[in-house]
Amino acid sequence: MITLTETAASKVSELIIQEGEDDLALRVAVRPGGCSGFSYEMFFDSDIHPDDKQASFGNVSVVVDPQSAQLLEGAQMDYQDGLTAAGFSITNPNAQRTCGCGQSFS
Repeated sequence: MITLTETAASKVSELIIQEGEDDLALRVAVRPGGCSGFSYEMFFDSDIHPDDKQASFGNVSVVVDPQSAQLLEGAQMDYQDGLTAAGFSITNPNAQRTCGCGQSFS
């Protein structure tokens, strides 16, 4: 299951507060596509399925479907807000190859 750094959890919490819905979780998924074969998908979701994998990081709940969980085992999501890099990034030890944009892998 993917983990969130403290910085990423804080930013996700901030974004959920902006949405104004207390029951939202961050759903992280892996979908076919992208220039390297798979791409990451992240969105807020309140529809949690019984077979979803769940984890909490502070007050942030993260959910992952079973197929994506296999590809995200040991992965970590971080957030940076600097002059040269801004946004969320995923470091995934299961990725053998990534593309230049960092959004897809194989």
